[in-house]
Amino acid sequence: MSDGFLVYFADPMCSWCYGFGPELDVLLRERPGLRVDLVMGGLRAYHAEAADAAFRETIAGHWAHVAKESGLPFDDAALAREGFVYDTEPACRAVVIARATDSARALAYFKRVQRAFYAEGRDTTDAGTLADLAADEGFDRAVFAAALASSAAQEAVKQDFAATVKSGVTGFPTVAVGYPDQRFFLLTAGFTRAAGLAERLDRIDELAAG
Repeated sequence: MSDGFLVYFADPMCSWCYGFGPELDVLLRERPGLRVDLVMGGLRAYHAEAADAAFRETIAGHWAHVAKESGLPFDDAALAREGFVYDTEPACRAVVIARATDSARALAYFKRVQRAFYAEGRDTTDAGTLADLAADEGFDRAVFAAALASSAAQEAVKQDFAATVKSGVTGFPTVAVGYPDQRFFLLTAGFTRAAGLAERLDRIDELAAG
């Protein structure tokens, strides 16, 4: 690939983004140096109602589908917790903080939050948990926790959500290919295997070069 980069619209508590992770990893291993800019989408941002039985059943069905497609492990402990509110804003805000602190580690933190929620059943709506996960990835826990609680972070994540809407993105994962001349091309809107991503990326790169 020439001078293009990826713009990844996602949410760390989106099950299809979790399932898509290994496919993106393969692509990135095959193309070392390919930059990924994360933009948080806010799948269920500011959701305020506790999950009821019907909601849990619906989500469990989605997770079963993703597990079948991806082969990834799922633990529903967080979802099953009494009074659990599936609000993805705190996790998105935490990723925005990680990106602002060290953009090179943002994707690793994003994946750590995914793994904690989906594979480990941890409550990633909880600020303390998000700070602990940041420490796992080498961030200063106290500094991260303070940033997470700040009004600046709350405004910053709103900017991500607004950018997602402005870009016309309505589902996750969505990945675009960007170029320094401000041209952008859609790579995928939804779960796609690594081979398909590579083929599309090659075609886009040829089109951009032409």
